[in-house]
Amino acid sequence: MTKITKAYGLWPSPISAHSLAESLTLTDVQWDTTSETLVWHERRGAKGVLVAQAGEQAARDLTDDQMVRARVGYGGGDFTVAQGKVYFAGNGGRLYQQDLVSGSASPVTPAFGEAAAPRVSADGRWLLYVHSYEGVDTLALVDSDGKKWPRKFAEGFDFVMQPAWHPDGEYVAYVAWNHPQMPWDGAELRLVTVEYDRDGVPFPADTVTIAGNTDTSVFQPEFSPDGRYLAYVSDATGWNQLYVYDIAGQKHTQLTTAESDHGQPAWVQGMRVFGWSPDSHHIIYTYNLEGARYLTQLDIRKPTKTNLLDGLGVYTDLTHIAISPVDGRVAVIASSAKIPSRIITYSPNIADVPPVIATPKSDPLSMQVIVEDDPRQIVIHRRSSTENIPTSALAAAQAISWTGHDGELAYGLYYAPTSDQYEGIGAPPLIVYVHGGPTSQVMARYYGEVQLFATKGYAVLMVNHRGGTGYGRDYMNKLRGNWGVYDVEDSASGAAYLASKGLADPKKFVILGGSAGGYTVLQSLVSKPGFYKAGVCLYGVSNQFGLAMDTHKFEAHYSDTLLGPLPQAADLYRERSPLFHADKIVDTMIVFQGEDDNVVPRNQSDAIVESLKQRGIPHEYHVYAGEGHGWRKPETIEHYHNAVIRFLTEHVVFA
Repeated sequence: MTKITKAYGLWPSPISAHSLAESLTLTDVQWDTTSETLVWHERRGAKGVLVAQAGEQAARDLTDDQMVRARVGYGGGDFTVAQGKVYFAGNGGRLYQQDLVSGSASPVTPAFGEAAAPRVSADGRWLLYVHSYEGVDTLALVDSDGKKWPRKFAEGFDFVMQPAWHPDGEYVAYVAWNHPQMPWDGAELRLVTVEYDRDGVPFPADTVTIAGNTDTSVFQPEFSPDGRYLAYVSDATGWNQLYVYDIAGQKHTQLTTAESDHGQPAWVQGMRVFGWSPDSHHIIYTYNLEGARYLTQLDIRKPTKTNLLDGLGVYTDLTHIAISPVDGRVAVIASSAKIPSRIITYSPNIADVPPVIATPKSDPLSMQVIVEDDPRQIVIHRRSSTENIPTSALAAAQAISWTGHDGELAYGLYYAPTSDQYEGIGAPPLIVYVHGGPTSQVMARYYGEVQLFATKGYAVLMVNHRGGTGYGRDYMNKLRGNWGVYDVEDSASGAAYLASKGLADPKKFVILGGSAGGYTVLQSLVSKPGFYKAGVCLYGVSNQFGLAMDTHKFEAHYSDTLLGPLPQAADLYRERSPLFHADKIVDTMIVFQGEDDNVVPRNQSDAIVESLKQRGIPHEYHVYAGEGHGWRKPETIEHYHNAVIRFLTEHVVFA
């Protein structure tokens, strides 16, 4: 079919701002421990809902009048499922329990503070959870029926995360760390010996740190079903690798050795990158390769032989692994650059594993693994969108690397302008998309916003700048003391690289980012005036001093690593605060801010916009009532995307 020639950025997109606003977000999926019931969490606009599906029955909503959402730090750890019941964080910061078959929710904990990451003991009697109140985080214990008052189980650290029960109730494991570390900088894996008083109430008899320290991170402790091992992820070697700890023998064994990250930065509670098979012989886990996550299994009795789980090659991002204790089926949230998130289950047939596959074969342009047909059952339980757009009309994610300003490599994902009907002339305008964090990574998953841009005729570069994750600890540590340097330089050099290849118009660069990515937008416009045609900033940091003083507890000392401790590093804070150099910003901007943001408060955006206003720099400013650090309301999401497209059309396409 002959395509119609039309200016880049003006192509009619099959994606609308309204459709993006109506899509739901899938945040977690888990199995019941005693049945074939699958439970997942959906965010529908501002509301969080639990959905259950028993066997082949139709899925049904479990919660209606509850706002299912944990609010410790950035959230996560919203629920758990055990013995026919779901336990979740709901209204008033309380934990609730609800039967999976019938009945309504009943409170388990009183209404004070916030609760997250509930975990149920194997006998079903006790509930461990993370509790936060007046700036103090603890690991708390309550009976699963909520008849007794909760009590502290572990304390003494600024943060706790990811509690886990031993199947016999003999041990508890959890992750803990203190300021100024972030969990990916350094954390401790704590193993608690549990004893019981004469009323049968568990208490910590002895606690030891078995892995991790201030310079080594640990992530996701999980006991094997037979109780012999404790598995976890650590970056002790410089890469996040999978380990098992033999509890009786007190011996650690490293299971994975490839230079690939097998963990993720612990921004939220409840994250999972691996799970145990019911027979305790196998671990199914993900590993990160050039911005894509693949699902793999190994036999811990012969860990040098790993097997890529074929049949899942259409997906390039797989998260929140959950393995059924009943039949070993794997549930994950799966997506790819062209496939919106889905809840899927997969039967790996562990007893009859496929031949060893060292690395996946992949098409570098599509980031999709090429596999043979697999007879194993893959079931799609839920889709996050209608998926009514042909994949041929959507942009593929191409993993690329380029040489940075200092000769070292930087990485990212490139999306070319894509349409079944239209083509442009020359090189397209480029949107340089900077992730938040900054200790984070963009993956080859579905981003509706990116697909909107690409199908309108923009090229998009999602930058995995130095200081991000997925490329080893040394890469991550590059941003220590260098926030506002490597993120800025890698974004600019990535854009220049694409322009040199004829893949982007150097006169039509746009930089877009939110939170830490918004800071990179501001710092880029300060340090490289005229390089970008325009900037799109979402709740970006303009004043590093203000961030250090006003942000929430989780990130209260994050800047100690990224810039240095105060007051010693005051000069650097001033140098890296765009507000103090705002007179250098000459490029057109559009700024978005949530009125109720407690991470990057509104005063950060107000100040930079006031400077633009006083100097007559063309700009727009949109403040959304009732929104915090990111958009949840459908009307906000729709307005934001419409505003950005209109802004780019006016100031980039027609400029």
